[in-house]
Amino acid sequence: MTWRRIRAGSGHRYVDDDGEPVDGVTAVIGNGVPKPNLIDASAKETAAFTLENWERLAELPLAKRLHEMERGRFERWGKGTVRGTAVHDLAAKLSAGHEVEVPDELLGHVDAYLRFVEQFEVVDIVCEAMVLSRQWRYAGTLDLLAHVGGETWLVDWKTGASGIWPETALQLAAYAHAETIVRNGKEQPLPPIVRAVAVWLRADGYDVHPVDVGDETFRAFLYAQQVARFRAQPRAATIGEALVPPGLEAAS
Repeated sequence: MTWRRIRAGSGHRYVDDDGEPVDGVTAVIGNGVPKPNLIDASAKETAAFTLENWERLAELPLAKRLHEMERGRFERWGKGTVRGTAVHDLAAKLSAGHEVEVPDELLGHVDAYLRFVEQFEVVDIVCEAMVLSRQWRYAGTLDLLAHVGGETWLVDWKTGASGIWPETALQLAAYAHAETIVRNGKEQPLPPIVRAVAVWLRADGYDVHPVDVGDETFRAFLYAQQVARFRAQPRAATIGEALVPPGLEAAS
C-alpha cells in the first residue's frame, strides 16, 4: 500500500497506509507561515467587492448583506484559483498528447505554457504526481517533473497576477526533499532534482524563475510544519483550567 490523496470538496487531503491524516505541503505553508500582506489584501478585496456589488447588496437584509461582504474576497480570489487549476489541467492533457479545446480566456496562458515547453525543450517525466516523506510525515502533489537540457527539473506552474512569492521555495523544497514519488499507484524513489523552477504563466507570456530548494529552505519548511501542527492543536493541549486561589480551594 501507499499513501493516498483524497478529494475533499474543492480541495484534497492525504492519508497514510492506515487511513490516518498526513500533513499536506500546501496546508502546512498556509497554516504555518505568517502572511501579513494578506490582511491588507483582504481589506482591499472586501472593499472592491462591496463597491462592485453596491446596489445589489443594498437590497439584501443586513445579515445576508454582511455574509456576502465577508465572503466577497474569496469570490474574487477564487477566479484566479479556477484559472490556475484549468491551465494546469489543460497543460497536463497537452503534455500527454491529447487534443483539447481551450476556452478563450485561457488561450494566452496555454500559449505561454506551450512556448515554455518548446523554447526550453521540456521532456515530461511525470505530471501531477504525489510525492511523500515518511520520515517527516508529509505529502504533496508536484506539477511537473521533466528533463530539461539533460537535467531533471522540478517545475511549478504559477498563474496569479502577483507573480512568484517566497513561499513557493518552501513548497518546492518539500517536494524536492521527499523520498518517494507515486507513479501508477506504486511508490518509487524520487529522482534527484538538479533544478527547481517556478514558471509564471500569463496571458502575455511567461517567466521562469529558479527557486532555492536547498537544506536551509527545507529546514524552514520543517519549522513551518511544526508551527502548523501547533496551531492545529485544541486549546486544552497547551492551556490548562483556571486556578483557584489557595484560600478558596477547601471551600470549593
